Amino acid sequence: MDTNFYQDWQIRKPVVRGGGGVVTSHFRAAAEAGADVLRAGGNAVDAAVAASFAISVIEPWMSGPGGCGYMLVYLAAEDRVRCIDYGTIAPDGLDPEDYPPAAGEGGDIFPWPAVVEDRNVHGYHAIALPGQVDGVGFAWEHYGTKAWADLLAPAIELAERGLPVNWMTTLRITAAMPDLLRYPESRNIYLPGEVPPVPMLGKPVPHIPMGQLKDTLQRLADAGHRDLYEGDIAVRIVADLQAGGSSMTLDDLGAYHAREVDPLERPFGDGRLFAAPGLTAGPTMFEVLDETKGKVGKGAPGPSEYALWATALDRAYTDRLATMGDTDNRRSPGSTTHLCVIDKDGNMVSLTQTLLSVFGSKVVLPATGILMNNGILWFDPRPGRPNSLEPGKRPLTNMCPVMATRDGKPWFAVGASGGRRIMPAVMQVSSMLAEGGMEFEDAFHHPRIDVSGDGRATLDTRLGSDVETAVAAHMPVFREEQTPYPNAYAKPNGVMHDPATGESLGMADVMNPVSGAVAE
Repeated sequence: MDTNFYQDWQIRKPVVRGGGGVVTSHFRAAAEAGADVLRAGGNAVDAAVAASFAISVIEPWMSGPGGCGYMLVYLAAEDRVRCIDYGTIAPDGLDPEDYPPAAGEGGDIFPWPAVVEDRNVHGYHAIALPGQVDGVGFAWEHYGTKAWADLLAPAIELAERGLPVNWMTTLRITAAMPDLLRYPESRNIYLPGEVPPVPMLGKPVPHIPMGQLKDTLQRLADAGHRDLYEGDIAVRIVADLQAGGSSMTLDDLGAYHAREVDPLERPFGDGRLFAAPGLTAGPTMFEVLDETKGKVGKGAPGPSEYALWATALDRAYTDRLATMGDTDNRRSPGSTTHLCVIDKDGNMVSLTQTLLSVFGSKVVLPATGILMNNGILWFDPRPGRPNSLEPGKRPLTNMCPVMATRDGKPWFAVGASGGRRIMPAVMQVSSMLAEGGMEFEDAFHHPRIDVSGDGRATLDTRLGSDVETAVAAHMPVFREEQTPYPNAYAKPNGVMHDPATGESLGMADVMNPVSGAVAE
């Protein structure tokens, strides 16, 4: 009996066009916050800051002040791309002996061997240094134009109102319920009465209080982003962390600084492609592109392109997982959401931020209302490997924001959420645009494959038997439908400049019901 019950979805989202810029986000309300900044005369970085904080409030299971990320910024006046690295770091006092092996497989979203009590998955021992606020603040200091407090105002307003309880909220909280119940403040916020909040048909959307988060955001607006690392917020964070058993100290937070680095760059199609370097998925994506260069035809991809991508992705992920890691600790150059912005002047931002797992460590710190990451999970718990867990070390991450330019002008910016599935999706969408010459809207709707290190290829059910045959000649094939939940494929969004009309285009993830693109 066939146990695969496919829905055969036929879902489309229209491309959004605007003359004054576009913001795309996994949550439309965050895109609205960014677009409002563009309307008020802000640039792409200003809009990205507002959207970044806003989505941290209304999509807390994916990212927030307790997380980390990477941002690419295209400076149109200089035809130059910069990368802001605010990835996480293990605390200096972390002891790998606190993560002894256990029987079986653990690792949540990664196939790591199990660790006793899942200490690298949830709880205070899973928490690494949060880079999110310093990274976004760094970008604003160097490239923003609007007042910092004004950019945080939408997030503060959203936090004061509370978390909207729609069906996605209920679904996400329910899936994480066993671990959220372990931690008192997480339980108090997300599971009032120790049951998931549920919207009621025919009634206004309810909102649940978010603890001290609104006051913390207001403090950041008043005192500046470094307060989370050197000020009152830092003191509150460390007190809560150490009470829960974390080794993180005020010295750890004070020593953390986001950094600006050169992006990876290479010719791509009719333009140039840029990606985040170091311990992101950017180097692995470029390895794939080096293998497939000149072999992708014009138009929609066919069986030969999918087979080519599958084999190149398989080899690149094998190499990535065997060789990449931080070998120089902090001195090394180095569940997720993504947003993109393009403004009227052609400046672009491609920003990926994350807590890693859904709801990160599952720990909300009582004194600040900040939901903390579980960045320790990125490390391989086995010793003696390039990405093994060590104090003061940066982990290998999956984030892959990219952007492209053409003839010295902005072209497109793309990124995605989805763990190890991020890079294959970003690579395919980028290739469809830059090498295949597909229309922006069509590239985001076109079915994709996923090959991300588990020894097989996952094929969208809309792809024909000819694609399955071509890919199956190289590796096992698994058929999976693209659905709102669970996510077998990454969830990309992006923006583009249309030279024919001078307009900005935006596409949000097609299968995400709450994602959106908003034009200025």
